[in-house]
Amino acid sequence: MFEHVLIERDDALLTIRLNRPEKKNALTRAIYHAMADALHAAATDEGVRVVILAGGTDFTAGNDITDFATVSDRPASEPGAAFTFLEAMVAFPKPVIAAVRGYAVGIGTTLLLHCDAVVASETARLQMPFTRLALVPEAGSSLLLPARVGAAKANWWLLSGSAFSGAEAAQAGLATRAVPDNEVDPVAVEMARILATLPPGSVAESKRLIRAPHATALRQAMDAERLAFGERLRTAEAQAAFAGFLTKKA
Repeated sequence: MFEHVLIERDDALLTIRLNRPEKKNALTRAIYHAMADALHAAATDEGVRVVILAGGTDFTAGNDITDFATVSDRPASEPGAAFTFLEAMVAFPKPVIAAVRGYAVGIGTTLLLHCDAVVASETARLQMPFTRLALVPEAGSSLLLPARVGAAKANWWLLSGSAFSGAEAAQAGLATRAVPDNEVDPVAVEMARILATLPPGSVAESKRLIRAPHATALRQAMDAERLAFGERLRTAEAQAAFAGFLTKKA
């Protein structure tokens, strides 16, 4: 694995840790592919029973806007790296626990919908600012988020792009637990160890049954989002939003 994605193995637990702190773990195409590769390898490794997704001070600030701003340089038919990672998440047969601290923006929030448990810092800042970037929801969030937290809250979070805390995420049902910031990783490991002690076949089959009723609808939602997202990326509206964001950061 490369410097921006660290793989940590502790018996049956595998931690995929984002390590780009100077950019608040903003995700590049290379990082997406590295995470997808790690999931594919873990899926067939009988020694791995649970995967933990983690960052450091921040979980992830979402997609690196520079990648969005240069999308016109790539063929429209090219599969997006983010969607390659999301497909690996959806297909992953073992439990995944997210340990969320600091910023969890865009896909940093929507990927939580594909985790089996989420431990969030009470002070974590979650946000899905798609409309603020002239984009649309992804990761199946247009379907999964209303089902998880209710239509009223999901509509506001997705349409306004407003931020909310880890404590609010737990209260709404998006996170399993909200804990003090310094307890996030230890609690995530504790929960992962509980799952790792259980019969792995039973856990995997239970996960499959939990997700099976929504699998077809999720696939349809993700396909529709992927098409709309790709089209929006190349609009003048979106490119202006990216340019404005990058100018503001500079």
